[in-house]
Amino acid sequence: MSLLHEHTTTTAKDAFADVEIALLPTGSVEQHGPALPLGTDFLAAEAVAHTISDREDVVCLPTIPVGVSEHHRQFDGTLWTAPETFENYIGDIVSSIASHGVRKVVIVNGHGGNSGALQRVARRLRREEVAFAVPWNWWGGIGEVLDDEFGVGITHADEIETSMLLAIAEDLVREAALDDAETGAGETWGKDVHGANVGFDTIDFSESGVVGHPTEGSRDAGERLLAASSDELDALVEWLGEREMAALWPEEHR
Repeated sequence: MSLLHEHTTTTAKDAFADVEIALLPTGSVEQHGPALPLGTDFLAAEAVAHTISDREDVVCLPTIPVGVSEHHRQFDGTLWTAPETFENYIGDIVSSIASHGVRKVVIVNGHGGNSGALQRVARRLRREEVAFAVPWNWWGGIGEVLDDEFGVGITHADEIETSMLLAIAEDLVREAALDDAETGAGETWGKDVHGANVGFDTIDFSESGVVGHPTEGSRDAGERLLAASSDELDALVEWLGEREMAALWPEEHR
């Protein structure tokens, strides 16, 4: 796998002769409590994307760091863009790479708040037959590992994200602050009142910005998460590479 930003325009032209699939890492710059870095989500997505570096049929595009994160706005350091802006920006990037002949894309996502916009732009790009872009969260397809290691699904700045960051960027984890992160953490994402979620912003249900139990994270668990996620991404890329473009468009156009 090559990294697009390291090419020149000449070498990119030559490399694209063998490239069929692009990876586009996306994430966020947002609060992850007092222990994890603001870039947790994009760092995780980028790390997973870069694990399949031995594939010559793949090019990795530069990471898109800022995403749909306004619900974290009360916490210092958080950046965000509107869902429509994010959706259109991703659409422009995918359209750009498609114009160079790479029309299969896996959007390797690290932030759940991006999911709605990514699904919408993926549908539009497919409907318009610009590209077949697959939104994929790095924790997707590894439920068995999550259950074995933690017994819970991913929330926010929890034991799962803490483990991943310990595996990929341990020097950025403020381990001395993990206890404070957990002390002020919420137990679940959102705030339920008679069946209605009234937790519109993270601060409504978490004092520290964390949901879960970050003190239970470990580097060993993170390395297992990274390996399992890498295997799933590699399998998805393999599946996508085996499909003819004509078979990927909406049914009515076949």
